[in-house]
Amino acid sequence: MGINNFDLKRYISEKKVKIEEFINSYFNPSITPPILHESVLYSLTAGGKRLRPILCISSYEACGGKEDITAYATAIEFIHTYSLIHDDLPAMDNDDLRRGKPTNHKVFGEAIAILAGDGLLTEAFRILSNPKYADVKPINLLKVISEISYSAGVYGMVGGQAYDLISEGREPDKEVVEFIHLNKTAKLISASVKSGAILADANDEQIKRIETYGLSIGLAFQIVDDILDIEGTTEQLGKPKGSDEKKGKMTYPRVYGIERSREKAKELIDNALRAIEIFDQRAKPLREIARYIVKRSS
Repeated sequence: MGINNFDLKRYISEKKVKIEEFINSYFNPSITPPILHESVLYSLTAGGKRLRPILCISSYEACGGKEDITAYATAIEFIHTYSLIHDDLPAMDNDDLRRGKPTNHKVFGEAIAILAGDGLLTEAFRILSNPKYADVKPINLLKVISEISYSAGVYGMVGGQAYDLISEGREPDKEVVEFIHLNKTAKLISASVKSGAILADANDEQIKRIETYGLSIGLAFQIVDDILDIEGTTEQLGKPKGSDEKKGKMTYPRVYGIERSREKAKELIDNALRAIEIFDQRAKPLREIARYIVKRSS
């Protein structure tokens, strides 16, 4: 597929095939006991956009990378999936549906669901610390491990999830909603694209631009999610419509209203596109993914 005849759907489909192939090869032979194997693959293969690993690969390519980094990119999907399994638990968001299917704990029980999430998080870093998957500089793998662990930990996703939980039912607050969305969603998305740039041995200016792009599309992605929770359908979302409102979640529409939230998402995408103006046509996938984020319906 030539970059001048770029087809985003085809590009995503091709990357997804490689991601699924890696997942299936990585967990073969199976995990013992079998129920843990089933639980891990149940959530990991339940569908989903594979946005984070695809962004990692796209960023790597945009920065001139030539290797197949599917393994390292998919490790980020392991982390994302672990967070969804845990987020759905009764002690957290207590959700019954995820991607149109019963949540992990509804099928396998809370204990196995927790262990499946723990296992995915740990295996992610096992992959990221193994230089066998691609010919990249070991120092860059170390930088990626540091970046992703920061973005997924208490200074990123975990901190954002904690604030999300304790803010339920509180009065709308601009600073709080921005903290939650930045940390819970945007930082791991930004780490995904930044990791691709680091693995490609990009220069400081390129990495800085990629990071700005990632934070901008990450915030926009979550704002669109907030809007879809109100305007979408259960079938489109794969989870009950209006669940955020029922739980009194701190969301952008609750703070700013629907129209201003939509404007903010568009402003963020414009900012993301400006940030990567220095890149050539190899960044076409990054540009098209940014535009897709504000148009999506699920």
